[in-house]
Amino acid sequence: MKIQINAHLSYTASQPCDILLQIEAAPDGDQELVFDKLTLTPELAMRRVAGEDGIGERIWLQAKREFECAYEATISVSRLSVDLASLQQTPLWELPSDAIKYLMSSRFCHPEQFHAFTTGEFGDLTGGALVSEMRDWINENIQYVSGASDAQTTAHDTFSSRQGVCRDYAHVLIAMARAVAIPARMVSAYAPDVDPQDFHAVVEVYLGGAWHLVDPTGMAKAEDVVRIGVGRDAADVAFLTAYGLLELRQQSVKVARQL
Repeated sequence: MKIQINAHLSYTASQPCDILLQIEAAPDGDQELVFDKLTLTPELAMRRVAGEDGIGERIWLQAKREFECAYEATISVSRLSVDLASLQQTPLWELPSDAIKYLMSSRFCHPEQFHAFTTGEFGDLTGGALVSEMRDWINENIQYVSGASDAQTTAHDTFSSRQGVCRDYAHVLIAMARAVAIPARMVSAYAPDVDPQDFHAVVEVYLGGAWHLVDPTGMAKAEDVVRIGVGRDAADVAFLTAYGLLELRQQSVKVARQL
């Protein structure tokens, strides 16, 4: 499957502002960059650094006044769909070292707040069957409401309010998975059926010795997702982090399957 991506960002800086940008698709074993182009207006000096866990790249740059960024790409995704419920939970002592941090509490995801709920709600389920049930519970009990959360909203805030956007759905699933000793991390991504169309957030869980994509909003299938980067939660994988004052003028994201 080939996915066509067009993203455009436009900002104004009242004074020089350092920016950490991460919007490019990450090439890996199941998604290949057929074409990609990043255009900065005005042209700015930039420095590329590796993303979390070596997945994708971040870009350091500095905006002085007006700043625009356009990203165009065609990505060939060869990822196959997996029956999540059939996957076994990996014993903790068999986890690779880089997965262990995804069991821990992070800025927006506090698994200790979900221990009682996950134990009471999902009983003796384990592994992929448990993650499937948690995904379905989130999808059925949380309402997708634009503007229902902000940059400070935690997983437990969303769990309590029962409202949020893709970022919030992902945070709740991450916190629940970690509460039952399943490593879980956030994935920033593009996907064609996201409504309203925007940068998307999904989850990867470590099961059966590998990472597997899960979307608790139900809008994206694993075989259509184009990964940008991964992290403990949204703080690690924001598409743009500004170290100074930056005002958004315009943002658009278009993602479609290429016929």
